[in-house]
Amino acid sequence: MRAVIQRIRDGKVTVEEKITGEIEKGLLVYLGVAHGDTMEDIKYMVEKIINLRIFEDENEKMNLSLLDVAGQLLVVSQFTLMGDCRKGRRPSFIEAGKPEDAEKLYEDFVNYCRQQGVEVATGVFQTHMMVHSVNDGPVTMLLDSKKTF
Repeated sequence: MRAVIQRIRDGKVTVEEKITGEIEKGLLVYLGVAHGDTMEDIKYMVEKIINLRIFEDENEKMNLSLLDVAGQLLVVSQFTLMGDCRKGRRPSFIEAGKPEDAEKLYEDFVNYCRQQGVEVATGVFQTHMMVHSVNDGPVTMLLDSKKTF
């Protein structure tokens, strides 16, 4: 499982010009599900994301987590995070989870975030989405549940 995490001032996702998810201060999480991911990957990613100390404290130091600032999550599925661009010019998506498996894990990820007391808004799995956000900082982090980077 991979994620691109951006600290944002606000963000929203639209599908066919209708807002499907919208947040204020928090994190935009682009989430890619790999073949073979499990609930253990979800738990690792959620715990890491909601506890990352990437929000500024009163001294303007990145010292606070999403939980500390009562921030929200905007979670957007993005299978292209599993793309392998090392060979040729066309990405290979062989490592991406099958859509039916990936959708369940995506939903499990969102539900686990909510179980941790975090307010979560989402896009719509396997649709063409327009994502609008204001990156605050900018602060962008990469996570991989297999810890490959």
